[in-house]
Amino acid sequence: MKKYIYILLLTIFTFKAHSHTDHYKGIVKIEMDVLRNGEVIGYSNYFFEHNNKKMTVKNYTKFVVNLLGINIFSILSEAIETYENGKLIYFKSNTFQNDKEKYVILKYDSKLNKFNIDGSSFKGTADVDCTIGNWWNHKILKASKQISPLSGSVKEQVVTFIKNENLEINGKKYLTEHFKLKSKDENLPDNKKLDFDIWYSKENKLILKVSYSRMGNWEYRLKNFE
Repeated sequence: MKKYIYILLLTIFTFKAHSHTDHYKGIVKIEMDVLRNGEVIGYSNYFFEHNNKKMTVKNYTKFVVNLLGINIFSILSEAIETYENGKLIYFKSNTFQNDKEKYVILKYDSKLNKFNIDGSSFKGTADVDCTIGNWWNHKILKASKQISPLSGSVKEQVVTFIKNENLEINGKKYLTEHFKLKSKDENLPDNKKLDFDIWYSKENKLILKVSYSRMGNWEYRLKNFE
């Protein structure tokens, strides 16, 4: 009897994993503008490759904040993540933040059923229910923990549904679900806390907009998808 229950649970889990990655089977790229105080200062673009049971996502992010002609904050980042049968099995990123190098190398350990993380701010293991904290993957709205795509740190999060909202982007109107994503640990320093507003389109199965405030008002806003 226990054997049949185990098989049933495994089947359900596999179905959920497949159904999630299936959302992106027709997606080739997702382009997002990065804005600060209403001005476009850069981009964060995702490119998808599909090969049988595998899906690879490559991300290129670049933006620069200038004040009186002086570069006061910048990000230049490249990342790649690989999914097999709907499961994350590999992630790697290299980032220069204000010319300071950060990195993450994540590998799935099938024996431990854990992620092994070698990052610039965290080295150790993480549970497989963690999600990489990026904006192409709407699984982040269901996860209880996220892994920083820049440094590998793991943070617990709480996601709350706010309300349904109409959103207009580049002259196109969307019906969206507005969520609030915050750190579970309220005692974290302000510069370490997660505090995002996220607008998700259930019809397109895409995150359309993310906003937060830190040294200005920031947005990641959908520009185009194919």
